[in-house]
Amino acid sequence: MSEPSSQKLHARLDSLNTEHRDLDDMLQRMTRDNLSDDLQVKRLKKRKLQLKDSITELESQLRSDSVA
Repeated sequence: MSEPSSQKLHARLDSLNTEHRDLDDMLQRMTRDNLSDDLQVKRLKKRKLQLKDSITELESQLRSDSVA
């Protein structure tokens, strides 16, 4: 993989990790402060899982490219 492509993937990975961490913090605050709307919590958890899947996929792609 070329260096610019690798840099873009790392930047995307950082962005996804930040969003995942922010969602985790938000969900914790919502449940701690009893500000949770069940539907909203469900949507946020679903988005968090989607982010985790994307993160795992990118990490796998970066690993396989570094080995090759």
